[in-house]
Amino acid sequence: MAIDVKVPSVGESITSGTIGTWHKKNGEYVRPGDVLFEIETEKVTSEVFADTAGTLTTLVEAGASVDVGQVVARIDEKAAAPANAPAPAPAPAKKAEAAAPAAAAPAPAAKKEGGALPPLSPAVRYAVEEKNLDPAKIAGTGPGGRILVGDLASAPAAAAPAVSGPRVTRKPMSQLRQKVAARLVSAQQQAALLTTFNEVDMTNIMAMRARFQDRFVAKNEIKLGFMSFFVKAVVEALKAVPSINAQIDGNEIVQNHYYDIGVAISTERGLLVPVIRNADQLSYAGVEKAIADYAKKGRAGKITMPDLEGGVFTITNGGTFGSLLSTPIVNPPQSAILGMHAIQDRPVAINGRVEIRPMMYLAVSYDHRLVDGKEAVTFLVRIKEYVENPGMGLLEV
Repeated sequence: MAIDVKVPSVGESITSGTIGTWHKKNGEYVRPGDVLFEIETEKVTSEVFADTAGTLTTLVEAGASVDVGQVVARIDEKAAAPANAPAPAPAPAKKAEAAAPAAAAPAPAAKKEGGALPPLSPAVRYAVEEKNLDPAKIAGTGPGGRILVGDLASAPAAAAPAVSGPRVTRKPMSQLRQKVAARLVSAQQQAALLTTFNEVDMTNIMAMRARFQDRFVAKNEIKLGFMSFFVKAVVEALKAVPSINAQIDGNEIVQNHYYDIGVAISTERGLLVPVIRNADQLSYAGVEKAIADYAKKGRAGKITMPDLEGGVFTITNGGTFGSLLSTPIVNPPQSAILGMHAIQDRPVAINGRVEIRPMMYLAVSYDHRLVDGKEAVTFLVRIKEYVENPGMGLLEV
């Protein structure tokens, strides 16, 4: 009996995708739990696993566009396992066994039969192409010598292309990039977007981090960064100006009474905005751990649709790339977005004297259909107050 392998649903709004990589070849014997292929959608890349053992028959090629529910392969359960079929993967070692001495540095990615490298995930493949790397010279630390995103940091660059090569090349725009483009254009066409600016003195936060960093790390096993302060400041500002924690749905205004804050992170596939759930109920350590977990998943290409859905407000930090000032675009259907920027020592007037302070420009873009200028300015001033005076949150003032 042949079992259909269908494109799974990866989110309510996702109806199609692209076959990224076939990890099992046509005619190959597969076992339950084997990764068959990767499906690339407009937001995430997901692995699809075999539910049963048998011989695989692929029906579409890598790179083909497919719909959710479409049959892309079949597995013949009646087929007998070949004599040389690999045995099921052994169970993971227990923690006690994991305390063995560290192994030597990994060798370059192991080649499969016929000299082929293990297949590259979409995130790795994108990074290899962007950075002009040679996969054959990269030490793969994943299962079976598979190359992970983290393996690319010290990888040698491939030889420069010949001068006689083409002057231009073309490649299909990924579904993620297509979706980002469509959403940004839609936001600018359908919303009345304005941006208001302010600057914040980072002196007190930097002093607090320096004073308590070691104790924070010792207790929470994670560093205290700047983003947790801004997330908590945004929550308090949303409470003070609830109109920004709302959205337009047709002719209705939907008022949100929860605080799920999206934090933009850069990945090899592009910018993603995973959501920190119930940020108002998290400690600073809880926020930092949530951000770190998403960053780790982003590097591994493991961000899922549920991670990206349902945010009420977004924070983006162009300062990590050196941006001094920008006008971020609202992430629909949200009504506003906060842009953080690079910290620079600048002369400022303090009590009639000129002092050099670490300053950051802040920008809030907002939908003027719902948010008035006074509300946007008040919102940004509240963020400035909470960041410059981190004790306000503890005092609940």
